[in-house]
Amino acid sequence: MLEKLNRLSESHGHMPRGVGVVSGVFALILGLLCLLGVLAFHFPAYLTTPELRRSYDVTVMRQVLFWAMVVAGGVSLGNIVLGRVRWLSAWAFLAVAAAALMGGHKVPVNDFADHTPYVGLDWFVLDLLGSSLIFIFIEKLFPLRREQAVFRAEWQTDFHHFIVNHMVVGFILLATNLLVHKLFGWAVRGGVQDWVKDLPFVVELFLIILVADLVQYWTHRAYHEVPILWRLHAVHHSAKSMDWLAGSRQHILELLITRTLILAPIYVLGFSKEVIDAYIVVVGFQAVFNHANVSVRLGPLRYVLVTPNFHHWHHSQDQEALDRNYAAHYAFLDYLFGTAVKSDREWPSDYGVLGDYVPDGFLKQLAFPFRWKG
Repeated sequence: MLEKLNRLSESHGHMPRGVGVVSGVFALILGLLCLLGVLAFHFPAYLTTPELRRSYDVTVMRQVLFWAMVVAGGVSLGNIVLGRVRWLSAWAFLAVAAAALMGGHKVPVNDFADHTPYVGLDWFVLDLLGSSLIFIFIEKLFPLRREQAVFRAEWQTDFHHFIVNHMVVGFILLATNLLVHKLFGWAVRGGVQDWVKDLPFVVELFLIILVADLVQYWTHRAYHEVPILWRLHAVHHSAKSMDWLAGSRQHILELLITRTLILAPIYVLGFSKEVIDAYIVVVGFQAVFNHANVSVRLGPLRYVLVTPNFHHWHHSQDQEALDRNYAAHYAFLDYLFGTAVKSDREWPSDYGVLGDYVPDGFLKQLAFPFRWKG
């Protein structure tokens, strides 16, 4: 059974329909997430993110965990009874059973220390569950490339990036906050911050996205035009398929540098917490959606806002698209600075780094910027 599970996890392509593989994989993933959720309830001081745990409704989290266990357990048990890929569903049922034996949704949460080292297991579970349910559905509803499987080639590499970049969220937050305060604390002016906070919510939200995107635009452009920075950024561009998971392929050093530079003006200008929270939602959605395998262009609005079509061109190997379309939110920045793609075609044909010299595999890509001599 373990060998079969390993072969399945190392495979890619379309899953056979009508034999229980699709439902078995769904139940297994959901069951494993339930198990991780129970662990987070047992060790909240070390496995949950302080910034998130303060806003949790524990009752709602318990209900989500309960129904996830019911669905995963029900689907896996149904497959076992019907004789549909029993070995796969057995693994899923074992995951749910283990979660239940560890206390399930009834694990008590007592007082715990609030300033401990931690990994963002809760953020990983919630983001994977939410992103996969939302964006896989959207990709199936509005597919760009219908032939592309959910588990397409190299999905394992992107998933490893997803895991690591979520698990080290504590280190990233700590490091970026420290760097921003140390490097840019001198620029804080109370009068400017008061003026920003007095702006109407919509105006302040537009401004925070504009400020962040201006910094992101020039940082992103530097990643393409400065060779030593391109070594980091090439990892992100090495994805040969575009979908909701492709945006997770990002070297951790690039993540740290970019977040520090973008957070700096947000910190200096003193945007309100409500606006920052709204900005985080916008960033989180666009970062996934603009890489997704969806056929969305938005008509004339595509000249104003970054869409999947706009960002797919940025990842293209086509000559007219190289070093173009840098903006993350406002497409008009590229038109303003003369870096927007000009093409008679609606969509690019191929993705990835021209020359395909970035190796596949998380560890190889982590080491790649320090080994590549091209």
